[in-house]
Amino acid sequence: MPITILGQNQYGKAENRVVKITRDGATHRIKDLNVSVALSGDLDDVHYSGSNANVLPTDTTKNTVFAFAKEHGIDSAEQFGMALARHFVEETEPISTARIRIEEYAWERIATPEGEAPHSFVRQGRETRTAQITYDGTGFQILSGLKGLTVLNSTDSEFWGYIKDRYTTLKEDYDRILATDVSAVWRHEWSGRDGEEAPEWQSSYESVREIMLGAFARTYSLSLQQTLYRMGAEVIEGKPELAEIRFAMPNKHHFKVDLEPFGVKNETADGAVYIAADRPYGLIEATVLRDGAEALIPLDLTNL
Repeated sequence: MPITILGQNQYGKAENRVVKITRDGATHRIKDLNVSVALSGDLDDVHYSGSNANVLPTDTTKNTVFAFAKEHGIDSAEQFGMALARHFVEETEPISTARIRIEEYAWERIATPEGEAPHSFVRQGRETRTAQITYDGTGFQILSGLKGLTVLNSTDSEFWGYIKDRYTTLKEDYDRILATDVSAVWRHEWSGRDGEEAPEWQSSYESVREIMLGAFARTYSLSLQQTLYRMGAEVIEGKPELAEIRFAMPNKHHFKVDLEPFGVKNETADGAVYIAADRPYGLIEATVLRDGAEALIPLDLTNL
């Protein structure tokens, strides 16, 4: 009798870098994506005996990504991922589920004295947009998101009243810098099963981002956890098509520099000088759900 069996498995081609240029006369538009494909289904034989009869080569999945970029275009990361996922499941019989993960890198037109250049771009120093599209032959699960959204409040943040033991050296702070790099993933209620029209993905993304930034700016923070929750709560309250949103937010610590040895007082009221510490850092993670919704977003956001 064998003492091992095959567990959950998937395969595909990761990190296909796709750049699609759309030309409208002299004016061009650019979509810059990093697309990863993962397929699962009837794949026991390839693991047990090495039979490739049910295997669509990963090279084929790569080619499909590039062909679809040309044939179907890229309106949004979500739309492109849905087209790919549906294709792999519906056109390859052994494949029952396809998961497409996408990062999108933003470009903006270069401004010149004569106006915006029609076909010259500079990479924006803003967050990376993300999407994960999963299709099982009956419906979609769409996770949209972002990472690397760096935000900072130079005041309206405190941290005090915490547990203190013999290892605690941190001083209470009643006027501190609050800074973080926001990673967030949100789940759409839409699945495509009931014939309901799909969301307008681009405007939905921009709206969620705007709500998050507004909540961060407005919240007088007594903890990063409180700020995180307010950002998530305002997104869920303002976007009825969303069921949950998950955050990972490192606390980008800023400590006042001790200038006393130089006879200089480093007072907050006068405009203090800080050192930005990159590590170690506190890492705050939490999910905010619509009441009654089930938590389905994985706890680990690092691979989304």
